[in-house]
Parts: sequence; structure tokens; C-alpha cells
Amino acid sequence: MTIATPSRRAETSTPISEVMANRWSPRSFDPTVEVSESTITAALEAARWAPSASNTQPWRFIVARRGTPEHAMIVENLMGFNQVWAETAAVLIVNIAVTKTEDGTSLRWAEYDLGQAVSHLSLQAHRDGLHVHQMGGILADGLSAAFGLSDELEPVSVTALGVLGAPENLPEKLRLREIAPRERKPLDELLIVTA
Repeated sequence: MTIATPSRRAETSTPISEVMANRWSPRSFDPTVEVSESTITAALEAARWAPSASNTQPWRFIVARRGTPEHAMIVENLMGFNQVWAETAAVLIVNIAVTKTEDGTSLRWAEYDLGQAVSHLSLQAHRDGLHVHQMGGILADGLSAAFGLSDELEPVSVTALGVLGAPENLPEKLRLREIAPRERKPLDELLIVTA
């Protein structure tokens, strides 16, 4: 039996970009579809052009395609149920913050800037017909060891990227989350002060 994924378009309080309104984070990826090199490059190029404090660009990426040893190493360093579904993603990207300059100066906003870069990557990927799911449930020390990262390179999250798959390919608990209505707090709950 095929389960239809309901519309995932955000019901916003005011109109926003269609790319943003239609972006959502699935866990079901089609395990048979590859992502072209040009599409991956476009997503990474979008990340490259994200803003950063003093234009330091404190982000680095490890990009691994499904079926490679690097992809498997990333899956091994995911926590909990992320391992169950992420292995089907066509690409896994380790998002890394550069926390210090070459002279040892701390880059206080590195994680914030990395988040902006990954957001740019996500929106470009969605624009190009892909889906993205961000994971914070990672074993950062394990990823650092697996890829021989130096101390100033801090794995912060992993991005799963690929073509949307069928919800019925997920275990039941995750399947129900995949088709559940999208929810967000009302905008007025997020505003502390508006003057």
C-alpha cells in the first residue's frame, strides 16, 4: 500500500518565498536516485556565498555520496534513529565550523555563520528539486576521528540530501512523523520586543 505524502507547504501568516514555504525535512529518501554533480555543486556554491562575520567564511564541508566508505563512516557517527533512515540519502554532508583563525584567534560566531551557509545550501537544493534534512544528533568526536580533523574544525551537524522517497519505506514511528501536519509556533510567540 502506498501512503500519499500530504501537501507539505507551510501555512504562513503572510506570504513568503515559495522555495521557503515548500521546504520541509523528510526522512524518506529514494535509495535508487543519484544526485548530479552539478546539483551538489550549486548547493555548495550557495553555501559559499552566505554572509559571515568579517567575511571569514568559517565553514568547511565533507561531502559523501551513498555507496562510498565516507558515506558509511558518516552514518556510523549518527545518533539513534538517524542511522535508520539517513543511509538512504544520496549525499551526506558533514557541516564543520572553523572555530579559530590560523593565529589562534577564536571565531565567536563560527557556528552561527555555518548555520547561515547550511541554510543557503538547503534552499538552493530545494529550489533544484531535492530535499534536505538537518541532523544535530551526531557523534562529533567520532566524525573528527574518522576524517582526521584538526582541533579547530568542529563538526556541528550533518545534512542528508536527496530525492524524496516513499513514506512507507520508513519504520512506522518515523512514517507517522513523515505524514503528520507541519507545525510552527505562532509568530507573536517568537517576538520578545517589537518597537
